[in-house]
Amino acid sequence: MAPSATHQISTVATDLKKDVAVSKQPEVHVHGGEDKTPLEAISHGPIIMEEHRRHILIHMAAVFRDFSRKGFTEGMSGHISVRDPEFPHYIWMNPLGKHFGLMTAGDMICLDYYSGKVVGGNNLAQMYTLFVMLTQTQVVPDICYLYDSIAVYASYGGIVFAAEEGENIAAALGPKNKAAILLNHGLLSVGSTVDEAGFLFGLLDRGCTIQLQVEAAMRGNPDLKKHIVSDEEAAYNMKMASEKNSLYAEMQPDLEYEFAMAGEGVIEKGVDGMRIWGDAQE
Repeated sequence: MAPSATHQISTVATDLKKDVAVSKQPEVHVHGGEDKTPLEAISHGPIIMEEHRRHILIHMAAVFRDFSRKGFTEGMSGHISVRDPEFPHYIWMNPLGKHFGLMTAGDMICLDYYSGKVVGGNNLAQMYTLFVMLTQTQVVPDICYLYDSIAVYASYGGIVFAAEEGENIAAALGPKNKAAILLNHGLLSVGSTVDEAGFLFGLLDRGCTIQLQVEAAMRGNPDLKKHIVSDEEAAYNMKMASEKNSLYAEMQPDLEYEFAMAGEGVIEKGVDGMRIWGDAQE
């Protein structure tokens, strides 16, 4: 730009400063979206909760089949519970008496965990399991990896028919634990997704098996020595593998295997007919 041009611009700017009074009134910014959740506000389109729910239910069924293949079945006992993506006080879980290896997305039921009322799906609820889940679903929304995050619950009181047992287990888990060993009962895991919780459950079960094998081997051969991973190394490994999406990805090879073994459309069977009816239906 020529010198004369810059001089003219500078002169105009100086003259404007003399004639214009600068307002000191505070600026009010209207952002919009105050009536939306953060996810809705940043989205470029509507959130398709039905697709999110469909994904959850299909993967939930696949995790059940994976559990069956790994031997995590015991008669009618055992369950997986997942928070509904649209209604945070609703949870999806498996029906009583359905074998894990035959589970499909359409088998799941939806419960209001405040009242215990069935609000979606078409099967009878596993009521005693609901009591366990009431507090756990609220207290442990998001937790990290297994190092320094395994609780031991030593006060198992038998089959759960009251909310107190769920509250006690939730208290044992605390704000950071993601898994628990329930003495004289079994294992428990939680996660941000059913995929994450399923992977951690298998990880903990295999860890317990290896520990027992090591202890048995040492009793048979006193010359064997344990080589325990240091706290620093364990903490580093936990940090590198603690992200919930990473744990979700860890489970996908097993689930892909289950989808392939079941055949196209088998695990997904019935999912398109799943609905939330809430209080509209008794």
